[in-house]
Amino acid sequence: MTDILCYADSYLREFDARIVAHAGKGAVLDRTAFYPGGGGQPSDTGVLRSGDVEFQVRKMSRVDGELVHEIDGDAPAVGESVHGAVDWDRRYQLMRTHTALHILCGVVWRDYGAQVTGGNMQPLKARMDFELENMTAEFADEIEEAINKEVQADRPIAINVLPRDEAFAIPDLIRTKINLLPPQIAEVRTVDITGLDLQADGGTHVASTGEVGRIRVVGHESKGRINKRLRIEVDA
Repeated sequence: MTDILCYADSYLREFDARIVAHAGKGAVLDRTAFYPGGGGQPSDTGVLRSGDVEFQVRKMSRVDGELVHEIDGDAPAVGESVHGAVDWDRRYQLMRTHTALHILCGVVWRDYGAQVTGGNMQPLKARMDFELENMTAEFADEIEEAINKEVQADRPIAINVLPRDEAFAIPDLIRTKINLLPPQIAEVRTVDITGLDLQADGGTHVASTGEVGRIRVVGHESKGRINKRLRIEVDA
């Protein structure tokens, strides 16, 4: 089982590891700072270096329960040491984008009590769907103003890992319409935007809302009677 270092430190850019297996189109490491993907956030890309040879990590995947670093060409031999480096510009954009979505979710929940029905993101752009009956341009403008106030407030963000029973004792910890946490998960990772939003979440985030930068609501649409979508972009 790979130790996923970015769960504890989203700012970790480089790491040393050992190849423990080959699987699929790449290598399984004993530890990694690459985010494996999930919760709407894409997996990281970057490089693995073995001696003077550099391997491009194109994506992360799971094969038979193992986390695989998919690379170009043949992977280093099992047992060899490698040095990994995350594509930091892309990762940091995703961190800012993911936190922007949590700001959006927190504001919509606080002000309208609407649950999330879906979402997805790419670097600096994302969309989130809510259980709302109405969606107008005026509503989108109000949301943009409210979420940027939270950016300006520069609220601290804390990552915690709680026993499942303790986590689920927190009211409204799950903001999605469907609880996506598998029942076998014994510990729950939470992301706490102080004073705004506390959710179960496995993604990477910045340390404060001020790091996100300006968020623009660039689109809104209806996806059904009580399913409305907001599209956002984060300034580069």
